[in-house]
Amino acid sequence: MNKEHETAYERLKDRLASISDLSSANALLFWDRQTYMPEGGVAGRAEQMATLSRLAHEMFTDAETGRLLGSSGDPDPSSEKGALLRRVRRDHKRAIRLPAELVAEITRTTTLAEPAWVKAREESDWALFAPHLEKIVRLQREATEHLGYDDHPYDALLDGYEPGARKAQLETMFEELKGDMVPLVRAVAGRAKEEDRAALLHGTFTEAEQEEFGKVVINAFGYDWERGRQDRSVHPFCINFGPGDVRITTRFDKGWLAPALFGTMHETGHALYEQGINQGYARTPLGGGTSMGVHESQSRLWENLVGRSRPFWSHYYPKLQDTFPEALSGIDLEAFYRAINVLEPSSIRVEADEVTYNLHILLRFELEVALIEDELPILDLPAAWNAKMKEYLGITPESDAEGVLQDVHWSNGLFGYFPTYTIGNVLSVQFFDEAIKQRPEIPAEMKEGKFSTLHTWLRENIYRHGSRYDPDELIERVTGRSLVTAPYLRYLKNKFDELYDLD
Repeated sequence: MNKEHETAYERLKDRLASISDLSSANALLFWDRQTYMPEGGVAGRAEQMATLSRLAHEMFTDAETGRLLGSSGDPDPSSEKGALLRRVRRDHKRAIRLPAELVAEITRTTTLAEPAWVKAREESDWALFAPHLEKIVRLQREATEHLGYDDHPYDALLDGYEPGARKAQLETMFEELKGDMVPLVRAVAGRAKEEDRAALLHGTFTEAEQEEFGKVVINAFGYDWERGRQDRSVHPFCINFGPGDVRITTRFDKGWLAPALFGTMHETGHALYEQGINQGYARTPLGGGTSMGVHESQSRLWENLVGRSRPFWSHYYPKLQDTFPEALSGIDLEAFYRAINVLEPSSIRVEADEVTYNLHILLRFELEVALIEDELPILDLPAAWNAKMKEYLGITPESDAEGVLQDVHWSNGLFGYFPTYTIGNVLSVQFFDEAIKQRPEIPAEMKEGKFSTLHTWLRENIYRHGSRYDPDELIERVTGRSLVTAPYLRYLKNKFDELYDLD
């Protein structure tokens, strides 16, 4: 890189840092909206966030950013400079296609839509949210036309969360999964009804003690409290404002142990990724996870492959019994392990077992595609939702609150996001298998409540790279092959065959 290129590159980095600061300020306003802000501030907050979104977008897409990108040269693509320029040029190409006012309008609309969704879910009243979703879908369709696509408009939205992924690839992945998952669900459903295992997780569990136990667990995982905090929200999430400030939220249920317990592990998986990124990437486009699919692989890895495993609970179950003696004293480890791994269709995605979870995602994926294609009117969405629930899971939600209104994502305009959960499920096993292959002591350490070897392996092979590598390249580097469903399907079959004596 010659002197002219170096000067342009440094000026570009300064500019990107300022843009990152605007985005972080906007994210902080979002976090405050979800946690502590009074309801009376919603309209004003929508305008504040719309302004910051517009300013960041205008700064990123203006002529000066383009000039600096063009003057920064073409360093070795494998270098950090080369990776940063590749990422910025990709993001810039996408961003310049979106009008700043459209970006602001999407932010404004979704900020107003989210509290409307909360109220609609509380009252199980679809009519309260439908007008907001209708506008959001219209804006999403408009965005696809600006962004452009080769095969299908949904590809333009998906690319924002999983760079390079396409609708047709997802359809192939889901077909492969359905081929094994649906027979597995039917095999379990066809057996004689056993005792209600899941009922063991219901009882009296004080919020403070749930929170304290969760903190013990994620301390052991490696969550750094000097760079993080935990708060409460209607829908749990992880959010970061740089590697030095990565926060999680949790939803507690005093009568049910599962939501906070596994939700905390899930969000911590995201947080460990963000805390583990090379701090030199802060305030640059490399300073975040490379894709949402890879990100979800970490939340699902810590929640399921660790948090729902026998090795984990052989260490932590006695501690959980000590925390809640009245609720759990008469329940042995094996009964508890089976309770947290019940395979049983349910109406709520976040409560779903590891097998049926992906059918929930397939349902949402197909509905999103239909909405973007303008083949499904908003008013017909609840009925379409219920029909697919019956088709894939054999159940019909009792209300819209348990059906079409259960997820926050559409109110936030996250079209194209849902499939990354299943991508993450598949990748979680692929990454975990490779970690154990290289560090076979990991399962034995998990039995002792030790996770530093696993955490270190993930940090060295995945976390620290941030967005330096595109998702496909990172997966290949870590596992030696592209994303494949076979390891994940084998894991599910082995686990649930043993749990339900299917062989």
